[in-house]
Amino acid sequence: MIARISGRLQEMRGPTALVDTGAGLWYEVMVPATDAERLASRVGQDIALHTINHIEGDPTRGAMTPRLIGFDTPADRDFFRLFTTVKGIGVRKALRALIRPMGEIAAAIQAKDAKFLIALPEIGKRTAETIIAELHGKVEEFAGELSTSATESSDIPEAGHEAAAVLIQLGERRADALALVERVMAVAPELDSPEDIIQQVYKLKAGGG
Repeated sequence: MIARISGRLQEMRGPTALVDTGAGLWYEVMVPATDAERLASRVGQDIALHTINHIEGDPTRGAMTPRLIGFDTPADRDFFRLFTTVKGIGVRKALRALIRPMGEIAAAIQAKDAKFLIALPEIGKRTAETIIAELHGKVEEFAGELSTSATESSDIPEAGHEAAAVLIQLGERRADALALVERVMAVAPELDSPEDIIQQVYKLKAGGG
């Protein structure tokens, strides 16, 4: 079992890191969305990832493929393992959904902040409620000092979180997307749809508002 992998990050292929560990061995490592954003700026540098070995496929059809999933810290890896125990959340869905630091997501679960969770890709209202029901009381150790930041970000309305999630998917850095949404909501709190908020964000970036 591979528990940790280190080497030079040669390439990011979407959510997959290509790591050269030396001796001609290059590994493909899937990473959560929040880490893919960070790693994209580190191509060519040495990195270390704490890994999970995952077998993907349908055993009844004999099509089983081994995968490596990598995380910045052992705590992130442990949170991911817990997060994927929730009914309806598989590995791929979890990797796409985790666009925020896992400590923030843990803090939102601990605070029963469904709006925060709904803003994550592929997490609808019912799934958010299931996550809270199954994990509340089990994630406090992962939230730690990030509870305050998660609470502050939850002041953004649901439409704002949805707009930020779209902006991140369009290439904005997470912190920049949240900052832009906060600026728009500060001057136009009446906006109540992600589309309108995104439109104002681009006007703001263009210097038109």
